[in-house]
This record gives sequence, structure tokens and C-alpha cells, in this order.
Amino acid sequence: MNRVIEQNSNKTLAYLKSVIEFRFDSDYGDSLPIPPKALEFDDSHFSRFVEKHDFSETEIIVLLITLVPHITPNFFNDIISQYMPKGGELPEFGGVKGKNHRGILPTGETVQFILAGHDTEKRVELSSLFNEDHAFAKESILYLGDVPQGEPIMSGKLILEAEYLQMLTTGTILKPKMSSDFPAQRIETDMEWSDLILNEKTFEQIKEIETWLQYNDILLNDWNMKSRIKPGYRVMFHGPPGTGKTLTANLLGKYTQSDVYRIDLSLVVSKYIGETEKNLSKLFDKAKSKDWILFFDEADAIFGKRTNVRDAHDKYANQEVSYLLQRIEAHPGLVILASNFKSNIDTAFTRRFQSMIEFELPTSTERLELWKNNLPHTIAVEKSMDLEELAKKYEITGANIVNVIQYACLKTIAGKHKDIQQSYILEGIKKEYLKEGKTLKL
Repeated sequence: MNRVIEQNSNKTLAYLKSVIEFRFDSDYGDSLPIPPKALEFDDSHFSRFVEKHDFSETEIIVLLITLVPHITPNFFNDIISQYMPKGGELPEFGGVKGKNHRGILPTGETVQFILAGHDTEKRVELSSLFNEDHAFAKESILYLGDVPQGEPIMSGKLILEAEYLQMLTTGTILKPKMSSDFPAQRIETDMEWSDLILNEKTFEQIKEIETWLQYNDILLNDWNMKSRIKPGYRVMFHGPPGTGKTLTANLLGKYTQSDVYRIDLSLVVSKYIGETEKNLSKLFDKAKSKDWILFFDEADAIFGKRTNVRDAHDKYANQEVSYLLQRIEAHPGLVILASNFKSNIDTAFTRRFQSMIEFELPTSTERLELWKNNLPHTIAVEKSMDLEELAKKYEITGANIVNVIQYACLKTIAGKHKDIQQSYILEGIKKEYLKEGKTLKL
């Protein structure tokens, strides 16, 4: 298998080499250049990727130019040395040196040279490959890096997104990790819908989101409703902590096979002017071509009410909210905002939500189900314990109940008891009350 992959890779690199040599022979050679043969598609990850996207020959070459330093570091140096054995500068080829990489890192100018040579009109035309409306940018496949002010835009380094590098070389999809450049963490759950205990009204509203996730593409594309309906779906979950907001987001992702990313607002919000917008822009740019669910937990921190402008800080804080509103409204995927209090969220946001879902404190009936669902089925509870009475007497959330059960189970194991003691359950409940600043007399 590895041998087949290596052969396919060598064919692809040989094709790119012939394209580059044709350019050198055309511009600097003494004899008539030999046009490169067309790339033959095979069963490689690269071939399957370009066929799926129906890329043109030009787009395939750009993708290969961007990819090749990650596979063969000396690829460009070896070709150039054939034509410049004594060394020297070749500014028209473009390319830059990296901090660690010892070979040539291609730039937009490298693309222009290889595909257009000295044809000024064609060179200008090739710059459109890096416009925002091109598939490279729309799907966040590759882009030109920033350049110092005043320098040509096409001298920017060609950057291939990490997940596509992984996909093109190994066929696997790399999940982005939380960092300053990507302020979100992928979350998932082993629980099922049956573990989520909510009232019927809330469940019905959640099913509406699931319906959107499953059938939105049909509505927009097959029914041709793109011109009438805005892309994306915006929903707000509001209610006390521990009532199932995060679990619901997880389950929506699990059963629609969509990754759920919880946004870490501490990495998004910056005291420096313009940095918050920059951080948000990176996030939405990366997510726009993915079937991700963006989950803003404790959204009050950035989606809160705008203030009257008293100073420059207020002015820029309001600009951050306005910018975020624009990006969310244009985002084609599902965005979930979670807040403990609906009243904390700016009304400019709430007007644009397709759905506002309240997560209420569980009733005694729902608490009984939560106790039964979360207690371990392999060990009994003490005979004197009345779960129905427990559910009626103590008004706590599902998250509280899980914490209580964890505490009681660990105490049971440590005490070497054969069943879960009622005293441990009550101790756990008392701890949960104290955490929330409440007092409880047992």
C-alpha cells in the first residue's frame, strides 16, 4: 500500500516538475521547450480531492506549488540549480525563506512565474485565484500570507490550511486545536437524547434545529430559495446553569454528524483595539466552509447589551458587538448562543435569532427521571432511600444531580459499601447547595 502511495506521489511531483521546467525552457532555454503532459488522475488522496472540487489545470498546479514544500523541501532548489548551476538571484521566481524551513517557500509571484512567465496580462489574471470569491478562499483551502506595507501583495507566502495538508497527504481530516489563532475547542458527548430530560415545549424547539441541520441544503439548493432566505441558523439557549444547554449542543452535533466547537471567549475578547474583531474573523473564516456548530457559552461576555458612548472604550466595545452581529448574520452554519439570562443579551441580536429556547429548571417529575437515568445500574441504592421524595424535596438541576451521584458513588467505593448510602446522597446535595450560596438543613 505504501509503495502505491509513493508511486502516485512521484507521478504528481513529476508532473509539477515538468510544468516548471517548461517555463524555464520557454524563458531561458536554447531549444524548443517540450509542453508537459497532462496530469493523470489516480487513486491518491490528492487526485480524489481535485476531482471532487472539479479544479482546472491551473488551480491544480497552484495547489501543487503550495503543497510541495511540505513533501519535498528541496524541490524548487533542485530545479533552479539545473538552470543556475553557479547560483545567483532569480527574483522573478518569487519565494521566501522560512524561519526553520531551509528550502524555498513559494509565493503568489512563484505562481505567476510558473504559469505566466513574463506575460503581464496573464500574471494579473492569475491574481484572481486569491480573491475572496474563489473556491480557495471560500473553503479556506489556501491563501496568501500578509506582506509588509507597501510590498506587492503577490509576494505573500502561499499558505495551505493544516487540515487540507493532512487531507491531501494522508486522507485524514485534522481537527483544529484551540489556540490564539483558533479560540475554540471541539466538544463531544457519549450521552444520548434519552439522557436529556427537558419539558416537551423545549424538546419540540430543539427538534426544529435538528430539522434545519438535516434539510437546509435541500431547501436552499433543490428548492432554489437562496435568494429569499439568509444563510445559517441562529438560536439562543437561555436558562439557569446545569439545565442542559451544552449537552443539547453536543447532541445536535452528534446526531447530525457535525463537529461542535465551544468558543473560548477569554481568547476572543482583547483589550487592544481591533484585536477582538481580528480574533472573531479568524474563527468565522475557518468555520464558513465547514459543517460545524459554533457554540458561544456564557455569551453575555461579548454579546451583551451595548452601552451609551461615554468614552473611546465604549465606542470600540460597541463596534465589536456590531461586527460580531454582521459575521453571525452572514455565517452559513448553525450558531448557538448560551446565556443564563435572556435579558443580558442585546436586543439587536435577539431580533435576528430564528429561535429562542428557554431551558427551565426541572420539575420534580423531571428530576426523578434524572435521578433514575444517572444512578449506576450495576449497584443498588440503600433500601431506605426514596428517590421520588428526593426529587420533590430538593430543587436542583441535572448537572447538580450528576455531581451528587459522582460524589456518592466515590464515597461508596471508598467505604466499601454494597449499595449507595442515602447519607452520601444528602451530603452531596448539601455540597451543591453550598456551591451556589444556598443553605440546606438535612
